[in-house]
Amino acid sequence: MWRLLAAVDHPQDKCPPIIHIAGTNGKGSTAAMLRAILEAQGHRVHAYHSPHLIRFHERIILGGEAIAEPLLEEVLGRVEAANQGRPITFFEVTTAAAFLAFGEHPADYLILEVGLGGRLDATNVVTPKCTAITPISFDHQEFLGDTLLSIAEEKAGIMKAGVPLMLAAQDKQVEEFLLAQAMRRGVPVKLAGGDFTALRAAHGISFAINDETYDLPLPALRGQHQIDNAALALACADYLGVDKTAMANGLQTVRWPARLQKLSKGPMVRALSARLPQAVLYLDGGHNEAAAHKLADWVMAQEVRPLHIILAMLASKAHDKYLAALQGGLADRQVHIHAVPIDGNDNALPPDKLVTTAQNIGLSASAHANPAAALAGINDEDALIVIAGSLYLAGDVLRQHG
Repeated sequence: MWRLLAAVDHPQDKCPPIIHIAGTNGKGSTAAMLRAILEAQGHRVHAYHSPHLIRFHERIILGGEAIAEPLLEEVLGRVEAANQGRPITFFEVTTAAAFLAFGEHPADYLILEVGLGGRLDATNVVTPKCTAITPISFDHQEFLGDTLLSIAEEKAGIMKAGVPLMLAAQDKQVEEFLLAQAMRRGVPVKLAGGDFTALRAAHGISFAINDETYDLPLPALRGQHQIDNAALALACADYLGVDKTAMANGLQTVRWPARLQKLSKGPMVRALSARLPQAVLYLDGGHNEAAAHKLADWVMAQEVRPLHIILAMLASKAHDKYLAALQGGLADRQVHIHAVPIDGNDNALPPDKLVTTAQNIGLSASAHANPAAALAGINDEDALIVIAGSLYLAGDVLRQHG
């Protein structure tokens, strides 16, 4: 990566001040909330995300808008020419191209989301203004190691001496490890639950930091975990000098698709409304055990309805642990799993395998040809329906039915 960046004249050094975000769950939501807050303050903000849902262009945000096709072609062409056919990964090429775009278009901030891990990630070539680490849990073990501490070590790689770190609440051993790493590297830390907090209150949330308390609205993103993500975004915003009004406006206006997103248009919604007008349909791209716990927590906070989860997962994901987390968190709810394939994705688990795993742990389950067919098989008039398990599935749904 360093070789390629040198060949295009070090664009990462010409970017606006950077907020670098790593972690397992919540990176995208935290980045989205921070971006909305900074924009509410009047700042022009670039952002880098992965993966995309519908179009690659979503990964590179310039001043609030996805990169335009002509500019994307130009920066990719420059990077490919500079690489001269030498071995390189897709993510390294696209990250170098993104740095070119960010460095050549003025903005006040760049929110940079890690692709995978942190220490060896292609984004880890910058000296940021501050960093943030969201909750760390199991995912991508084939690359990051099979213990929480090995995963945490990779995430800790984004720490830079003297650069403040905003740290989400973690498993105790992970928290102790990260704090020790920060001390060793000379990194000042603000820790969720101690140095800053965001608690649910009657009016919304109460955010406390630096002996100040702010009464703020609930974030527009659903779930208790989004309050935790908001706390991390707000801690970054406070460090960057954002005022309370912008914090409130940003939380209310943030948009981040496929995170417990309520679907309100498209052919599936129309067909469902015509047949079951009291049913509701949500979309969630969470795909690991921790995400399943968050989904279960959210469901348990809703009114009691028959729950139907239309589920697809990649073969690389721990589908057994995802399903076990759902089963454990929803033990007193009526639940049915509708397993579906991911269209055109050879790495998706066969629906029959998801069904077998679900049934083996006591969940009712059936296989269907696609999400629309699964939806058509639901007959509970007041059903709560969640399409879940994969960002690739979420992208397909948004592309066809969003």
